[in-house]
Amino acid sequence: MAAKVDRLVVPRVSSGGERYTGLRAGIRSKRARFSIPVRLVSAVLAGLLLYWSCPPRELWWLSPIAVAGLVLAVRGGRARAGFWYGLLFGLAYTLPLLGWLLDFLGAQFGPWPWLGVCLVQALFFGLAGAGAARVTRLPAAPVWQAAVFLAAEVLRSALPFGGFPWGRLAFTQTDGVLLPLASLGGTALVGFAVALIGAGLAESVSRSPWPLGGVERGRGGIRGTVRLFVVPVCAVLVPVMAGLAVLPTVGAGSRSGTVTVAVVQGNAPNVGLDLLYRDEQLQANHIRAARRLAADVAAGRVRRPDFVLLPEQVGSWGAQRRDPALRRVAERIDAPVIVGGLAYGPDGGFSNRIVRWGPDNGATGEYVKQHLVPFAEKIPLRSVAGAVSPFVQRFQQDMTAGEDPGVLAAGPARLGVGICYDVAYDDVFREAARAGADLFALPTNNAWYGRSEMSYQQLAMARLRAVEHDRAALVAATSGVSAVVRPDGSVRRSTEQFTAETVVADVPLRSSNTVATFLGRYVTWLVTALGAGAVLSTSLRRYRDRAPRRAR
Repeated sequence: MAAKVDRLVVPRVSSGGERYTGLRAGIRSKRARFSIPVRLVSAVLAGLLLYWSCPPRELWWLSPIAVAGLVLAVRGGRARAGFWYGLLFGLAYTLPLLGWLLDFLGAQFGPWPWLGVCLVQALFFGLAGAGAARVTRLPAAPVWQAAVFLAAEVLRSALPFGGFPWGRLAFTQTDGVLLPLASLGGTALVGFAVALIGAGLAESVSRSPWPLGGVERGRGGIRGTVRLFVVPVCAVLVPVMAGLAVLPTVGAGSRSGTVTVAVVQGNAPNVGLDLLYRDEQLQANHIRAARRLAADVAAGRVRRPDFVLLPEQVGSWGAQRRDPALRRVAERIDAPVIVGGLAYGPDGGFSNRIVRWGPDNGATGEYVKQHLVPFAEKIPLRSVAGAVSPFVQRFQQDMTAGEDPGVLAAGPARLGVGICYDVAYDDVFREAARAGADLFALPTNNAWYGRSEMSYQQLAMARLRAVEHDRAALVAATSGVSAVVRPDGSVRRSTEQFTAETVVADVPLRSSNTVATFLGRYVTWLVTALGAGAVLSTSLRRYRDRAPRRAR
């Protein structure tokens, strides 16, 4: 007869921590069900959302959502998969963002230069995706994911051929609550805040029960739920609160005077690549517009400006710097003329410069462009570059880059200057402010790109630089968009594209500096180091975990 064995049932008391662990395990099981097609769609839609957040649209709040879409696509996956999702994200973003390259080169060179640039840029987004996937399992993952994203941005701003910082996260925020952070940490801090909010949103979604198939609510208790959401909620709220806290200080610096400026937009023909050989027409259009200004000043219809600002590529000078037309304009208005052009130096070097033309003594101050456009102003791989660049035939030698900050005397102002592409880089206007500039100027020639969004994207960069260093900024474009930007980043006056128009306005001078003027570079280094260190720590952890298994 079989013995009957009674089973002793012991009641089990479950702790809140176990319920919290169970909730997380349930979420992980649901998260694992994300299919590859869903991740692919998430990455592509996120890239398109990031594009739609860019100027001229004022949809800055789409940027964090776009980052959240990428983080969700790579979350829980391997770095290799994260790279491909990031690459798709980057292509979906840069192909429409840089569509003006197709407008510029497409008729003669086809889509290949545009596709090539976008693919190279997308590779860096691929690295961001791979890094974000690797650091997902670290504590406070949104912080490390945001740092990884910014580290990839810094890398693509330096490589290859001097980098291409166009389309950084910070440049989407010129109408948003995060823009004030530029005065504390420049583009790096603004971009980090955008990415941190996005990563926090992604973490909140991944930990929420309802989007993942109905994990039972409340199993972790109130304490477990708080522990589960404290990091992602802080990642979303802290940057927003910081931006709102800094907002009252933006543009509130003390004035050191006021200056009357005239920004001349003489217009240019909308002929794309044919503009390459229209230097004389560009100069004639702007000299004509400057003469009209001089006539209006003489007749009392317009106030006499303290200086006149003309765009890039208006003049062309040899080593002797003779330009009778510019000198006569300066004499008639009785004010210095600040003008961009191509010039040879005494040593035979060729460069893109801004020259101050005085009414009495001619050319007395110059700035040489520091960041040259690859395959245009400098030609890497010149022997084969002719297949993708018309500038190989136009310029038989590379331009030389400047090294010194541009600060020119312009009436009562000390004018900090950069040329076109310079504005995308952090160092040009930062060093000008540190050297004593109390007003910024950006001469540019955007007529190459037709009626595309390029001019508005560039204006957004000038607006960020204004807030970053608490300086008013003047944008003088050959065909638009020219603008007068206040120190708080708002646009006081702007022009239409492909019109001839002169803007005369009073603008404030500022001599005080922001925190970003002195510490912005260190913020960039810190965020980059955090991102690189987070990825490195995951690699070291995997190596340590594998070592015991190899020993067996």
